[in-house]
Amino acid sequence: MEKQVRRDIYSLQGFYLFVFFGIGSLFPLLSVYLSDIEKLNGYQIGIILSLGPVVMIFFQPLWGMIADMKNLHNRLLTVTTLITGISALGYLFFEGFFLFILVAIVLAIFQSAIIPLSDSISLKYTSSAGVNYGNVRLFGSLGFGVAVFLMGKLSEWNPQVIFYAFFLTLLIAGAISLKMPREAAGKPNGLLSGIKDLMGMKRFLVFLAITFMIFGPNLANNFYFSLFVEDRGGTYTGIGIAFLIAVLSEIPFMRAAGSWIHKLGLLQVAVMAALVSLIRWIFYFTEPGLTLIYASAVVQGFSLGLFIPAGLQYIREITPKHITATAVTIYSAVGNGLGNWFFTFVGGIIFEEFNIYGVYLFFAVLTLVGVLLTVWLLRDHKKVQIQMCDR
Repeated sequence: MEKQVRRDIYSLQGFYLFVFFGIGSLFPLLSVYLSDIEKLNGYQIGIILSLGPVVMIFFQPLWGMIADMKNLHNRLLTVTTLITGISALGYLFFEGFFLFILVAIVLAIFQSAIIPLSDSISLKYTSSAGVNYGNVRLFGSLGFGVAVFLMGKLSEWNPQVIFYAFFLTLLIAGAISLKMPREAAGKPNGLLSGIKDLMGMKRFLVFLAITFMIFGPNLANNFYFSLFVEDRGGTYTGIGIAFLIAVLSEIPFMRAAGSWIHKLGLLQVAVMAALVSLIRWIFYFTEPGLTLIYASAVVQGFSLGLFIPAGLQYIREITPKHITATAVTIYSAVGNGLGNWFFTFVGGIIFEEFNIYGVYLFFAVLTLVGVLLTVWLLRDHKKVQIQMCDR
């Protein structure tokens, strides 16, 4: 590997490490902070936590359009990363439910740009440089897992530390983004040009529904898992340990995903990942002990570590090359935005009316629908292949 390529890869890995360290410092423990320190109820927590995914649905495509039309990918990434870090400090300087809503909206607007812009830069660069994207992205999982573990310990000393850690690590990430490889300009209005074609593709629409059912609960779990561990008798440190096990387990599966997909197939791997998620939610509904919870956290690596690369690669495979960017943007908005919002918001209502175990039963029911849709899509795909062979 050439020296310049190595430096570029290091900058990409460093960016993911610090950005996800910041995300892992704040969001998994934010629900506990709002509940224990600010004394908000389940409805209020659900509304605040669901604002991020809602904002992402609308602003994520907008950031992509601006970046492509003005060739501002790297500059926008730097600015939005810095503003995101600063915005989180609003939870410390303001008080009350309605002001927290304002903070959550401002934070989400700028945060919604970070992942799609960095993914766009990383995917294109690793593809041109012949480097495995998974070897870059896994540093995000590493940063997230280590952050939750450390912040879990430090939060027992001072819960406000999560906001300072978020600010500092995004400040570092913003500085690193200045060293990341530059992305070439895209075509103006590229985001809207292929939407009509995509809406006529049955497999694409079905997989969007699958992503909603499978990815949504996994993302919402980042908010409710801390409440679940706490309800089972865990401490802040215990929450950190559980998240550390869960997130770090994604790393080996992300590295292995490429070979698994090559041997088994994209949809086969997606079905396996979805089934593991379903088993996990059902298991949590049975109110297991803390030891079993910690031991079972490793299955997150199997489910997300496989579904993330398989899902993205499937979308790129079934859509024409000239509208792949549009397809990936919509795919991300449905999973990271709409699915995350829906399961986080409804989860807050269920948590307030029933308990945390009802939340995981809800996750299990909708994930089962996602599993069935994936099986149907796999059978339909095989049917189409057989028909093509017969011709």
